[in-house]
Amino acid sequence: MTIDKSQIIELLKSRGDHDKASQADSELPDKVDPQEHAGLLQKLGLDPQDLLGKLGGGGLGSLGL
Repeated sequence: MTIDKSQIIELLKSRGDHDKASQADSELPDKVDPQEHAGLLQKLGLDPQDLLGKLGGGGLGSLGL
């Protein structure tokens, strides 16, 4: 399963991590595979499995944003 990079950027911004959001924008591909890109996600302070639970099930609506 892939997640749109824009969803990850919005998640980071919602946490107040604007620097990491900018870093994600420049380093992540448009479609992020949490397993394949686990190292990059962890560098951004994100748990790949947690992302699948939050974003993999239908986008930002599951985040309460």
